[in-house]
Parts: sequence; C-alpha cells; structure tokens
Amino acid sequence: MAYFWKMPLTQDELQEGQSEDQVSYSMYHFNPDSQVSLGLNQIVGEGSSEIPFYDPAYSHDPEENEFFLDAAEEHLYRINPPQIPHRDLYFGSPTSHWQQVRVPPTIGFRPSLLSGCSDLSENSYPTYPIGTLYDYGPYGRNNLSPTADEFGSDVEKENKNLNVCIGFEHIDYQYPVFSDNNASGQGMKDTRRNDSKSFLVSTGETYLTNPPRELTTGPVWPSISANSSLAGWSIQLVEADQGSNESTASFCNGVQKIRDAYPAFDLTTNTGKIWSVTTTLSDEILCKSKFKVSILTTCSSPPLHLTPCGKSFCEVFLLNGFFSPCCQQHKVDKVIEEAKAICSVLCSVETRAITDAVKKLHSVPLGKTQVKDALKPLQNAVTELSAAISHLIHVFSSSFHTDFQPAKILRSPSCADVDLDPHFSFTVYAAHNIPAAWLKSYKLFSFSCSLTYAGKKICQVKNCKNIPVKKSFFFLANWNEKINFPLQIKSLPNETILIIKLFGVNCVSKNTEILAWTCSPLYQKQKFIHGTVLLSMALYSEPPTTMIAPGICDTSLPALVTLQVDFPETNLEFIKPEPEEKRDDLEEPAKECLKHVARLSQKHSLLLLEQERRFLWFYRSYCNNENCSLSLVLGSAPSWDRKSISEMYMVLREWSFSNPLEALGLLTFSFPDQDIRRTAVQQMENLSNDELLEYLPQLVQVIKFEWSLESPLVKLLLCRSLQSIQITHRLYWLLKDAQNEAHFKSWYQKLLAAVQFCAGKTLNDEFSKERKLIKILGDVAEKVKAASDPKKQEVLKMEINKLKQFFQEVNVCRLPLNPALVVRGIDEDACSYFTSNAFPLKISFINTETLSRNINVIFKVGDDLRQDMLVLQIIRVMDRIWLQEGLDMQMIIYKCLSTGKGQGLVQMVSDATTLAKIHRESGLIGPLKENTIKKWFSHHHPLESSYQEAIKNFFHSCAGWCVVTFILGVCDRHNDNIMLTNTGHMFHIDFGKILGHAQKFGSIKRDRAPFIFTSEMEYFITEGGKTPQRFQEFVELCCRAYNIVRKHSQLLLNLLEMMLHAGLPELNSVQDLKYVYDNLRPHDSDLQATSHFTRKIKESLECFPVKLNNLIHTLAQMLATGFAKSTASQSVPRESNMLDAERSIARATILGFSKKPDSLYLVQVVQTCQVVTFVEKSFEQFSKLHSHLQKQFPSHTLPEFPHWWHLPFTDLEHKRMKDLNLYVKQLLNGSSSLSNNEHVLSFFLDGSKTDWPEESVLVSLGPKSTEQKPGVQLVISYERTHLTILLKHMRNIHLPDGSAPTAHAEFYLLPDPDEVSRRKTKAVPKSTDPTYNEIVVYDAVTELQGRVLQLIVKSKGTFVGAINIQLNSVPLNEEKWYPLGNSII
Repeated sequence: MAYFWKMPLTQDELQEGQSEDQVSYSMYHFNPDSQVSLGLNQIVGEGSSEIPFYDPAYSHDPEENEFFLDAAEEHLYRINPPQIPHRDLYFGSPTSHWQQVRVPPTIGFRPSLLSGCSDLSENSYPTYPIGTLYDYGPYGRNNLSPTADEFGSDVEKENKNLNVCIGFEHIDYQYPVFSDNNASGQGMKDTRRNDSKSFLVSTGETYLTNPPRELTTGPVWPSISANSSLAGWSIQLVEADQGSNESTASFCNGVQKIRDAYPAFDLTTNTGKIWSVTTTLSDEILCKSKFKVSILTTCSSPPLHLTPCGKSFCEVFLLNGFFSPCCQQHKVDKVIEEAKAICSVLCSVETRAITDAVKKLHSVPLGKTQVKDALKPLQNAVTELSAAISHLIHVFSSSFHTDFQPAKILRSPSCADVDLDPHFSFTVYAAHNIPAAWLKSYKLFSFSCSLTYAGKKICQVKNCKNIPVKKSFFFLANWNEKINFPLQIKSLPNETILIIKLFGVNCVSKNTEILAWTCSPLYQKQKFIHGTVLLSMALYSEPPTTMIAPGICDTSLPALVTLQVDFPETNLEFIKPEPEEKRDDLEEPAKECLKHVARLSQKHSLLLLEQERRFLWFYRSYCNNENCSLSLVLGSAPSWDRKSISEMYMVLREWSFSNPLEALGLLTFSFPDQDIRRTAVQQMENLSNDELLEYLPQLVQVIKFEWSLESPLVKLLLCRSLQSIQITHRLYWLLKDAQNEAHFKSWYQKLLAAVQFCAGKTLNDEFSKERKLIKILGDVAEKVKAASDPKKQEVLKMEINKLKQFFQEVNVCRLPLNPALVVRGIDEDACSYFTSNAFPLKISFINTETLSRNINVIFKVGDDLRQDMLVLQIIRVMDRIWLQEGLDMQMIIYKCLSTGKGQGLVQMVSDATTLAKIHRESGLIGPLKENTIKKWFSHHHPLESSYQEAIKNFFHSCAGWCVVTFILGVCDRHNDNIMLTNTGHMFHIDFGKILGHAQKFGSIKRDRAPFIFTSEMEYFITEGGKTPQRFQEFVELCCRAYNIVRKHSQLLLNLLEMMLHAGLPELNSVQDLKYVYDNLRPHDSDLQATSHFTRKIKESLECFPVKLNNLIHTLAQMLATGFAKSTASQSVPRESNMLDAERSIARATILGFSKKPDSLYLVQVVQTCQVVTFVEKSFEQFSKLHSHLQKQFPSHTLPEFPHWWHLPFTDLEHKRMKDLNLYVKQLLNGSSSLSNNEHVLSFFLDGSKTDWPEESVLVSLGPKSTEQKPGVQLVISYERTHLTILLKHMRNIHLPDGSAPTAHAEFYLLPDPDEVSRRKTKAVPKSTDPTYNEIVVYDAVTELQGRVLQLIVKSKGTFVGAINIQLNSVPLNEEKWYPLGNSII
C-alpha cells in the first residue's frame, strides 16, 4: 500500500526504546491540494538542489527543508540535509474527529520521483510508500540510489514480480497496525500500544537487524510452509514499480524515452544543460534479495506469510487477524472488523461482494454442537470474503494510482460477462463514504448521468430515484440502478465523456442541490471502459461544462466520496473512421458562392451563425488556405458522428498549410479529436524554438484538452525543453503558476515533474534558488503591506536583510523574468515601495556584469498578473507582425511573470516617468494644459537633434499603443498608467481592465474614449500647431498599423480563444472574443478600416472626460502625498510650471485706436492680481494670434474672428474695434486651455510687440509632398459597378481672409441629369490641413469612360476650392494628391 512511515529504528533506538509519540505514524493522509510527483522507477541520482538556509524562520519550510522519506528524494539529493528530529518529519495538520474517520487514504506512486520533488506546495503531505529495509545514512536518508533504469531497459525480474501474501489467520489483538488517524475509528492507538502481543519478523535463518518501528523483539517461531492449507485463502500483491495506474506508468515511460533522446554527451542535441547523472550501488541495501517473512504471536495458529523484496518491503497488514473454524463468535467479529479496516484503507469502499460475504459469515451457526457442520461454510465464506477483498484491491489499484496490485485478478462475482448490447448501459452501484455533514443536512440522495463531447451534451439521463443513506461498514447511498442510454456504443465518438452528478434533498428547504460530480472518458487508448470502476468525486461544485476533459477530474487519486460504477465486462475497441474519398465529379460553384465563402472566412468559428456553418460546410471541398482557415471549416461540421468525422478527416488530409500558426485554432477546446490535434502539433513542430516560446502560454493552457499526458503536444513541449533553456525556464514557471488553477491541477503537477526530470541537476538547482528568492520576496512584500504607513519603510529595510543573507548563501541567482539576467546582490538604498493599493516593492538587484547598471523589478502581491502577461504577449505578437512588414513602431514591451497565486514580477523600464508625474510638475491644472508634454521633453532635450528624435519616438510609439489598446479594449486608462521615457517612447502599464470591461460610476463608464490620444499629445507631435501636416502623418501611421494587424485577425483570435479557460477575470466568454473581433473588423476593406479608425482618433482627441479623469487622478495623488511636497521635490523643466497668478488675465478691453500707416488698437489688460497694463496691437497681429490658435487647437471651437473686408461707406476701424472686443471677451471667458495658453498670455502681457517663432520643419517621419499649393488626397477604386472614393486629407486651404476654414467636401458624379449624385462629408473645424478618411460610394456605375468626378470644398457655405477629375484617366487604388482650383469649372 501507499503508506508512509517514520524512519526505521537504529540499533541504539531499539535498545533504548522510543517514546509513545514516536512509535506510530499516520498511515495515510489526504490533501487535495498537495503536489503530485510521478513514479519514474530507479532513476539515476540528480544531486541535491537544496541550499542550507540561514534563518531559523526558514529551517522547517515544508517546501524546501522538510525532507520526505521516499526513494525519490534519495535519488535526487546527495547532500545531507540539516538533521531534523523524527517527529518533525511529519507535518500533517491535525484533523477533526470527522476528518479522521472519513478522510480516505493517500495513494501515491512508486518511491521514485521525477527530479525536483522537493518543489512541493506548502501544505503537501508525503504520499509515497517507504521501504523500511532501506539502509539510511546518519541523517535518516538513504545514501544510495537503485541501480537500474526501468524505462526501456532490462531489469532484474526478481525485482518485478515480488509478492506479498495476505490471508486470514488468528492473532490475539484487536486491530491491525493502524495509527490514530486510521479510518476505522478512534481509540485504536492506545489499544494497539497496550494490548498487542510481541511478535518478530523472521527471514528463514536470518533475523532482520533493522525491523519496522511497529515490530518489537520476541520469541522465535518456526517458519510455516508456503504450501499451507491457508494458501488458498491468501491474497497475493505484487509490486507495481511505476504505479498501478496504466496511463501514468505509460507517461513515465514516455518521459524517460524523451530524455534518453537527448544525452548529455551528444553535442548535436545537447544545448548546454549539465545533467550530472550519477549511478551508485550498495552492498547494504537488499535490492536484489528475495526472502520469506513470517509474523507470529504467542497465541497464533498458522502465521502470516510475506514474501517481500529488499528494495520495497511492503508494511501492509491488510489482514493480520486470522480465523480458525474452531474459534468463538467473537473471532468471526474480529475477521469482519479486519475486513472493515481493509475497506477503510481503500477509501471506505464496500462492494456488494464484500457485503454478501460478510452476511454469509454472520449466518454461519457457531454453536458448540455445530462446529463440525460449520467448518465447510466457514471456509467457503472466508474464501468468498478473501476473493471479494482481492477484487476490491484490484478495482482500487486499477482506478487509482497505487504502488501495488494483485498478483492474481479474480473476477467479481457481481459483475459477470454480458452479451454486447447495441445500446450503452451500466450500473451505478453506490456513492461510498457519505460525509457525516451530509447526513445531517440531506435526507435523500440521487444522481444524474450525461454524455458530452467537446462541451456539448450528447444525451442526458434525468435524476434517478431518491434514496436515503444506509449504514453497512460505512455510510453509502446504494442505488444499484442500471442506466440505459438510447445510443449505440458504436455511435459514440472516441472522445466521449460520461458525467455523473450527485444530488441531495435539503432537509430544510426541500430543494435538490448538487453535492458532487465526477467524470470519466469512455475510451482509454481506444479501449471501451469495462468492469467495476471507482471514481473520485469533486465536492460542492458544478462541473465546468464548457471544458469537460479527462484531466479536469483526476480520478487517479482518491477523494472523500467515491462513486462505484459497474460497466459490462466487454472487450471493445474504437475503430477510427477512415477519411472520406474525395469526389471528382464536383462542379465548380458560382463565383458569388466563393465570394461568400471568402467573406465568411473572416469570421471566427465560435461567431458563425448556424446558417453560415451549414453554407461553409457544404462548400468545404472548395475551401483552402487562400480563402479560408482550417479551424473555421472543421468547426462548421454539423456533428461529430462517424460520417462527419470521416468527412473532416478528408478535409484534414487534403489541406495544405501555408503557415504553422494556422493550426493553433485546432488545439482549442472545440476540437477534442485526437487525430485533428495530432495534425496541429505536427505543424507546431515546424516552428523554431524562439517562435514556440512566444506562444508557450497558450500551448500550456490547451494541455487541458488533451486526452492524456502522452499526447503529441506534451511530447513536443518536453522535447523542446531539452533543446532550449529559455523554453525550459518559461515552461517551468508557467506550469508552476498553472498549479493554482481549480481544475487540471494534477495534470500540471505531473507535467511539471516531467519537466524537472528532463531538466537535470544544474537547472533544477537554479529553479530551487529562484523559488527561494520568490518566497523571500513574497514574505517581505506581505510584511510591508501589513505594516502601518509610518513603519512601512522601516519594515522594508529590516526585511531586505533576508535578501542580503540569501545572496551570501547562493552567491548568484537568475531572475525568473529572464534566465539570462544573473544578479549577485541587493542595492539596499535603491529599494522602496509604491503607494498604490497593493504596495508593490521596487527591488534593485546588483548585476553580475560589473559594467552594467542595476536590474530593477517590481514585486507585487495581491494582484493577478496573468492577465497582464496575456496582454503584453498579444502586444508583442502585434509588434512582431509590424516588424515583419518593415514597420518599426518603437514599442517598449516590458516583461511580466506570474510566480504564484496573486503574486509576480514586473520589469521596470529605466528612465521612465508616469504622465501623472509630468502633469503634477505643471501644477494643479497640469492635465488641462496643452503644452505639458512638449515642455517636459524640451527640458530634457536642449539640443534640437535629440529633441527631434524624441518627437519621432513618441510619434511612432503613441500610434502603436493607440492601435493595440483599441483592439484589446484596454480600460482604466489615466495618467498614472501611461509612461514616457526620456527618449520619447510612450507605453502603457497595468492591464487589469481589458476587452471593454470599463469601470463605472453608477451606469456611466469611466473610459469613454476608444483609446488615449489627447490634444496635448497632438500638440507635441505638431509642435504646437507649427506642422499640422504631422497630424495627417500620425493618422496615416495608425491606419497602416491597424490594417497590418487586421490581416492576422485569425491568429489573434485563436490566441485569445486558447486562453478562454485560463480563469482570467476579463476573458471568459465568447462575447469577449466578439469584442476583439468587432474591433479588428476583418470583414472590412482597408479603406473602410482606415475610415473607421480615423473616426476613433477624432473621438479620442475630442473626448474631454479623459482630461477630467487625469485631473482627478492628479488631485488624488497630490492629496495623498501632500501638494507642497509633490511640487517642491520635483525638478522644474525650463521654466516655472506652476500656474502664475500674476500672469493670469481677468479681462482685456480695446479702448480705442490710433490712425497710423497701420492702425493700432489700445488694449487695457487687467490681471487677476489687479495689475493693469496697456499694449498696442494691430489687426494683423490679432489675426495671426487667431491663426496660431487654430493650428494649436484644431478640435476646439474658437470665437469667430472679424472679417478683413468691409462694406463701402462704413466706419471700418470702429466696426473692427467692436468686433475685436467681442472676440477678446469670448476668448478670455472661454476654455481655460485657451485663455491661459502661452501665446495668449504673451500676446497681451509681453509688451507692444509679440515675436512669433519662425516655423520649423521636423525631420521627415513619412512621405511628404513638396507641393505647397492647396490640394486634396484621394484614393479611387472601381470594382464591377461600384465606384469608391476615399477622401483622405486636404492641405493648405484658407478662407478668402486667410483664416482656417471649417471645411467639408461635396462630390458630384457627372453627367448627372437627375441631380442625384451629390455626396457630402463631415466638416472639420478650423483647420488648414484637415483629415477626413471618409468613404463615398456610387453604385450602378457601369463604366468610367466619359464620367467626371467633381469635388467642391466649402466652409459654411463659402467656396474654398474645387476640382474636376476625368475618371477614365486616373490611377485606381492609389493615393494621389489633386490640386484644388479657385473656381468651379
């Protein structure tokens, strides 16, 4: 059995004796959250990855310093750990009486693990059997490793088929050797200690000098022959070296073969890992010995016979009470108690055969006059009981993972062979070990069954009869009900899963509530499920119906409640459908049908309507990689019956992949078929290691939907981990984090164990150091977070010492963020914490490269960083797409890693500042100013060349982040999570709200802009309006980047779909995918997408709530840190950024004018400090001010400026003075961003003359026309009878007075006798270089010959310019600038 024991007694301990609290050890414990390690038998030693710790607080850390006594660690560790008292080796938490009675046994694996078994969760319990004949070293550890490798190599047969014989025989103590936590009840501990008789283990002529702790010395009894008559009653157990569970043992073999394919000495396959493999032999350990053991007592009849091997002495006394027919009735009761104890160890399962055999034992008359007649019935009853227990052990070891199995499998008396029924049927016998809490709350119990495939129900059987719980050995709900599904077995797909739910009728509410559920695949390795099966049940939860897969409910480990299901004893195998033959008589479909197929190909398979699915499947033979995606075609199949699967296989066979990434969609939950998934993995094999590394998070997630851990995908990941340390490292931390998931935890634990086994000693040593580093960081962060605000810095300084001590022990350590980053210490003075809600730490590591700067990281606790990891990964994929197209968006994408539940590391970008800090430097209303960003960069770049380079970097990076945040719907955007570097790069941080899940104030969304692009960003790009054409270039860049990404919509949607079941808060439904699909608009043409994104840019630019949100955050930060402190401590860029009350204007009034060659108007200026000044300004200066404001604030509505012309016989100057007074009043009483603009303040306060800077030209960021005449940029396309015109931009257009127009365009298609061809665009306010990107469409245009496109530009009814274009001579589908004339032709 899979028990664990305390270390065997030494000679001194045998003589001195032990205290009572050291005599016994818990026979089993079960912890559903403990880590599972695999049984790779007799793996050669890997060396120790343990590091002696420095702080007593860590000396008994369960993860690193509690040493489990199993052979796996004996193989792994060669360094003797610190000596730990025997009692400290057990760290199971105390359990209540109910738990002690009801907790099922922990069934583990063979005592050999994959390397890295010390990497256990904090509450892990030992789950592996300990052979008590091992020779342990001075610290209680086995000093030597087994000698052979059992994966594909020959092993001594003696070590394979060793057996333990267990039968019924008399012994004069009341209970078997169980501890106080045994499921058979309380009080056994004291009874066993006080009442048990002495007995000795005898090995023929040799006595064991190191017997188990439970044995004491006593008189020697002669050995009894194995041919005793009791042999017919015995149960023979053989050792299952890799565990009794066939799938796990097979997985272990596969992992071993993968590792063997990359030997350390082969330079062509080894990429640098140091395996450090050692093989040691021992003369002291009896690894090849086989001997007989007899256990006798002072009042025994024939003894118990054991035939163990030296390497694994099974301390399993399943039945150590024997029965002789001449015994009294109480002896029969003892045998029944022994049978109960066995069932208790085996998850409190009592089969019908055991129940019947016990009844038969009770029914045998045992009166004094009936002894002779009772002998035969007693023998038969005991034999039946032995056979029933043998069958239970077989069922248990087959259903769960144990290290034993019966040598001889007896067929269950209650489950005979049946003829093959055309319909699927089975019997639900009982739910065993019903908890006591349920007995009080529920009076009746029932169950329901359903069959599912790919998350969809195939068939449902409603709740069966309600029954009360009955008591036999234990409490169980015994339905013994046959279930018949109206489905033929041959019609069921290979990947069908049976789901059984357990319900209880609440005693109070009378409602039926779900209590537990379990599931099981119907086929395992193509063989149909048969015989009696035990299924562990998941308690108190609904099954996640959208992702039912074999790994979701790990039935290889027992649980509290066990369901017994009896399937017919059949031997059926699944016959895979053959691909349908391709038909050659198919006619070519109409072009409209193929065009419709192409349109549907832009959709995602989860978003197709039923009618669209049918259409696509009907034309599947005409789909290929040029007009559709394979996942879309296969996802349109009407069902998963044999005919449909055969047709799918035909499509799969004929398909030609143009890119391996096309196959990612076949690994999602929608495709459980193993052949389809195998094809997808074959395509993944064509990816390089670097490419595979990029998509590793998704590949780890879809392991959930594999049918077994022996799948091609798992093999691919393990093979690549042996080729690339980067992959191994990333895979390790992804699997480590995945173990926190509610479901599939066991699968990830096993895969992590396999990765560590393949990684070897050196890399596991690195993992061990990284784990310790993360643990210390987590402890420091928790203590800082829990401390009061005044003491946080003090606590941080004190706790940092643990990190310094850590580096004194390990010298150097690699960072989990990137294994290439090696650090050697902590810069204590540079460490701090942030004042956000989670109080993350800023940790400054000292780089091992002496000439390199420190490596700064943020460590967070309390935040789920998995979503940030996903967003940054998708952005990295987009950036790679842009770079492949030759477009460098200057993206800064920092690294982020979740290292556990609610904790992780974030890379800090050097020389980066939040936009909020820049706003605070500009004073209280910094977020409302237009020139904040411009001034900050001017301060950091006094040289013109570096300043221009900063603008260029900002120009590109801002465009890139506009596109990615729009596509992914990143919300909660404010100036605290937008950052700028000194070099001009902009980037976003903190992705807790994505996919449009915006925070709300009541029913109002906080994020109302499509993305963050404000007027201060436009101001910086256009240099305060000096180069308005730069805004057009920005729009062009955004639209180009957007259209490039749209071509890869399927890839992005597939990556997101693969993460749908990762448990991310913002990505968990098809609607979340649809949000991204709607933003990508893959069905749109490039012209339509350009027009759409341009509208989004304008919406963002005109969204004032963004600035208001920034202002609120700035005020909140100032209140939190203190306004004076925040302003005094900041550097002042170039000039004072505080709002200067002395330069604020209360009002300005034109008092009069002087007649000079150029008329000057006398302006009285009253400042807010009541200082009155006077300036003289000309009409031309007012006009120039207005022109600059138009360029600087193209989205603002400025006051109407007076006309330059006048009617004859009017007093011009008086009229202008009146109009100018109105203009100045509206200007100063309007928006504060206008009235406090630097141009306005300089105009009125800086003397009688305002010197405007000469306009400069930026370095070219894109193609720019040298033509300075008025013009319009168009893209004209013509397809069939549709004429499409995209109006992109205009340039250098003015009203007759020279001011900027509010221009719109009118289109006419001539000749137009019916006057129905007029089309009109929206007006762009106050701009000489407006951007439109609007589409005009004319239908039913049969030809272009003789047609003329007339375009007229107007501003509020005033003519601005026009052009006539002969359509038969223009280049189609090209951007072209057309000159605007000053009259209509």
